[in-house]
Amino acid sequence: MQWKMQGAPERKFHQPEAGLVLAEGHVVSGYASLFGKRDQGGDVVQPGAYAQSLKRLAGAGRAVKMLWQHDPAQPIGVWDEVREDAQGLWVKGRILAQVDKGREAAALLTAGAIDGLSIGYRTVRAERDGKGQRLLQELELWEVSLVTFPMLPEARVAAKANTLEADVWRSLAQVFDEARRAWAGPA
Repeated sequence: MQWKMQGAPERKFHQPEAGLVLAEGHVVSGYASLFGKRDQGGDVVQPGAYAQSLKRLAGAGRAVKMLWQHDPAQPIGVWDEVREDAQGLWVKGRILAQVDKGREAAALLTAGAIDGLSIGYRTVRAERDGKGQRLLQELELWEVSLVTFPMLPEARVAAKANTLEADVWRSLAQVFDEARRAWAGPA
């Protein structure tokens, strides 16, 4: 059975298998969606599901939004690259340090407190298979969010900052902590 849907936005949370990577302090990249994987809602995104949406956005000179936890009032950066490949929907962008939530998101990613990506979209075409799955064939992609709880729990994430940069910050924090203790004197 195939149908076209109109209506409220849907969201797919995904914890990227290859890892959500934070580099140079604010550059983030990873897979926001993987093709052929069943999520907790019983949906499976099919290859090519984003192609028309990405083409329409590019033609209109618009971009997929980067949000914090799907909150449209909290954009935290920009996606510089959003593309489909054989594996899924790959994104690369910059978290804006000039935005309070952007600074918080970068800190949480660096610490490993969050590690998920999630898509916000509207289903254009889908069908059900005999296994109770909804096969998503065409989606209108609106946004990709950094999130706490992704929809694909079996996916592994190694959210991390550039190792050298993280080591420098840890060392600097240790120096400040030692200086604070020395300044405070004996307890």
